[in-house]
Amino acid sequence: MNNQASNLDTLMKTVKQKGKTKFIAITSGKGGVGKSTISANLSYTLAKMGYKVGIFDADIGLANLDLIFGVKIGKNILHALKGEAKFDEVIYPIEEGLYLIPGDSGDEILKYANQDILDEFIEDSQMLNDLDYMIIDTGAGIGEVTQAFLNASNDLIVVTVPDPAAITDAYATIKINARFKKEIFLIINMVGSEKEASNVFSKIKNVAHKNIPDLELHLLGSLYSSASVKKSTKYRELLCRVEPLNNFSSEMRCIAKKISSKVEQNMLNYPKENFMSFFKRILGYL
Repeated sequence: MNNQASNLDTLMKTVKQKGKTKFIAITSGKGGVGKSTISANLSYTLAKMGYKVGIFDADIGLANLDLIFGVKIGKNILHALKGEAKFDEVIYPIEEGLYLIPGDSGDEILKYANQDILDEFIEDSQMLNDLDYMIIDTGAGIGEVTQAFLNASNDLIVVTVPDPAAITDAYATIKINARFKKEIFLIINMVGSEKEASNVFSKIKNVAHKNIPDLELHLLGSLYSSASVKKSTKYRELLCRVEPLNNFSSEMRCIAKKISSKVEQNMLNYPKENFMSFFKRILGYL
């Protein structure tokens, strides 16, 4: 066990030394499925595991991560792209190892995110260059801007709930993104039982297997609906912080461990890049 722990520690140091940020986009087929709540709690959990994590609020028109984290923001990344703020001024520390980058209108962001501006940012800011993870909280649906963020990310997590319309929209999102991703991950939120979660995943996986045979679809986890979850949503609280022993928090730790394990196994497949090179890749998809 000691040898295994030592080897894992060496492996993680290697990942960080190579400066490979893993960009994970979290999306959904429709709104109202808890995507932003999951994004916020997942990034917080990864940070508590000792990783350096950034979370970018790219949920165009519905950006609310600042409320969930309980931080007051004055400017967002659009101000920096317009030259109205330095890039460091739109990075908000949540706590040790966790940073929020608030977004704005996606069309506006990409309008100002040109090559020269991004090159200047790389020179001006090094704060995000050694991130282990960047969580991208995208908008729901399959709009052009949202799709650019999904295409540019290394990994994609689709969130759905046990609702026929949500399941249909989740599958549509999976099908579209299967053109760019060999594997896609699924989180089923607001379930009433493990059996319900299993049935939802089986339904989506069976349809995907028939129509997208080359896609690997993985279930990352299922999150139960509870009074605590509803309360945290109502009052915009970070549930994993206020109730770390809650079932939701425990399952979120399991999901985070699955993600980190997957990354450790495939670290050589990740390109060496930072937040600004990620933006450059987004521009290439538009």
